[in-house]
Amino acid sequence: FDADFPQHSLMKMKTRDLAMVMENEALKKLAYKQFTTINKKAYPIMQHKADSVLDAAHEFVNTSPVPLDVLFFDLPGTVNTPGILKALAGMHHIFTPITADRVVMESTLIFTQLLQDVIMKKGETSIETINLFWNQVDGRESTPLYDVYNQLIGQLGLSLMQSQIKNSTRFRKESEADSKTVFRSTVMPPDERLMKACQLDLFISEFLNIIQL
Repeated sequence: FDADFPQHSLMKMKTRDLAMVMENEALKKLAYKQFTTINKKAYPIMQHKADSVLDAAHEFVNTSPVPLDVLFFDLPGTVNTPGILKALAGMHHIFTPITADRVVMESTLIFTQLLQDVIMKKGETSIETINLFWNQVDGRESTPLYDVYNQLIGQLGLSLMQSQIKNSTRFRKESEADSKTVFRSTVMPPDERLMKACQLDLFISEFLNIIQL
């Protein structure tokens, strides 16, 4: 569910990805091989605002012709969004990316503390875990900087994932007309070599362990 109004970037990305697969012969072959192998369609992406996304999700689960293992929600990162706290309270697991930027860190930690110390402790919530994770980690950044932030996160009693996603230009680069590999796509999984290069594979393993899937 793409509930990050008004950007709805996932919906727009899906449209671009489908068009690119149809235009690129190499990607078209990869997509055909993937979908015939797993015998499943591409996962749907649906657009809703945060204040209505839980109702839409329940309806989707109840009317789905196939059993669903997991639903993903892309939600706004600001507490000012109408319905955002209700939507977050309806999640089982929350994964929040952080970067070594003071402004980003401060707002993220305040927001996460609000979820953990106010919403979760009230008991009127489905939240089981809240997980921070380092995203786009720059190898040139000083290690002590990350150590200081890690220590602060621990002192606040927040949960930080062990795996870190390394910085890569691939995060900002979608498939191109002549691409033969995929990294950032809503239609196909990332290329294994590219995934290992930024340690996304380690993140996914830890992610699956947390949600017990």
